[in-house]
Amino acid sequence: MSIRRADSLGGKAAVVGIGATEFSKDSGRSELKLAVEAVRAALDDAGLTPGDVDGLVTFTMDTSPEITVAQAAGIGELSFFSRIHYGGGAACATVQQAALAVASGIADVVVCYRAFNERSGRRFGSGVQRREPTAEGAALGWNLPYGLLTPASWVAMAAQRYLHSYGLGPEVFGHVAVLDRRHAARNPAAYFHGKPITLADHAASRWIVEPLRLLDCCQETDGGQALVVTSVERARDLPRPPAVIVAAAQGAGRSQEQMTSFYRDGLTGLPETAVVARQLWRTSGLSPADIDVGILYDHFTPFVLMQLEEFGFCGPGEAGAFVAADALPLNTHGGQLGEAYLHGMNGIAEAVRQIRGTSVNQVAGAARSLVTAGTGVPTSGLVIGADG
Repeated sequence: MSIRRADSLGGKAAVVGIGATEFSKDSGRSELKLAVEAVRAALDDAGLTPGDVDGLVTFTMDTSPEITVAQAAGIGELSFFSRIHYGGGAACATVQQAALAVASGIADVVVCYRAFNERSGRRFGSGVQRREPTAEGAALGWNLPYGLLTPASWVAMAAQRYLHSYGLGPEVFGHVAVLDRRHAARNPAAYFHGKPITLADHAASRWIVEPLRLLDCCQETDGGQALVVTSVERARDLPRPPAVIVAAAQGAGRSQEQMTSFYRDGLTGLPETAVVARQLWRTSGLSPADIDVGILYDHFTPFVLMQLEEFGFCGPGEAGAFVAADALPLNTHGGQLGEAYLHGMNGIAEAVRQIRGTSVNQVAGAARSLVTAGTGVPTSGLVIGADG
């Protein structure tokens, strides 16, 4: 059973720097170079130097280890370094780890980063090709022989059940795609800058795995993103307004697998997201009505709808209409569908921009941002807010 009480992490750390490379389909440089560029850009944004850093956090999937990045970026001694597992589900947990280190005094300045050549190098969308035997990988053996080889095929199973259970058609997913691309069209950093789409475009895009069309699936990107975390007290002396970590949580549901949790009692929700939601609301003391902007992990459009329902923004089966009504500003950077697929790290950066008031699609008076990480896998989330 997950914890049933508020934790004490909230309000003790803040994101003070964000930095990224360009987002492309062929970076022309190594993943290590991308990581270092992003880290240095984030430190510049924070008004800090590599010598100020004593902690690094990344993903288990990252090919650039913390120690190598520290060496290449000119960072000296480290007192904290950590990695989070489960692909995109790790995004917000990297910030949680950094906040834990800062709050406990283990480190003073921690940089979270993610960098990959996911388009020109290893393409996650191509699915399982070679895999070393592991206990968690054994679960895939129940699905791969029957053709469920890619992330899209795994999500399609849950998406089909969602549509059947609520009497909906696949066009309901198009509202997420259109919204993301509308925001991306106004974002110069987005790959799909200047390229909005319509519901008709969504419906005309080719099937990938029914009921998912091409425009239901996030893009593949080369690039890097980094975030700098320090104490709220130190943050107040730095150039940028602190984006305070109001709450942070990780979550795994019962019968959890990596995107193939098909043996649960139901397939129309995301139990791992519910674990995160409960803890974020408990710790922050907030509710959906208090959130000004949502940055929801959008590797596939159906899971955006399910996240809205798990967080309580609307009832089961109602999220498509909720998105269509623009009831909550969502993915104002364009999301992974429109801006870039950086395993959700670029979404955290957008949440920080909203708190700073510097987003290209700024929500007036935004003081609280909800950010989520990859779903269908053990996941994580954040509530980020303005100082004071």
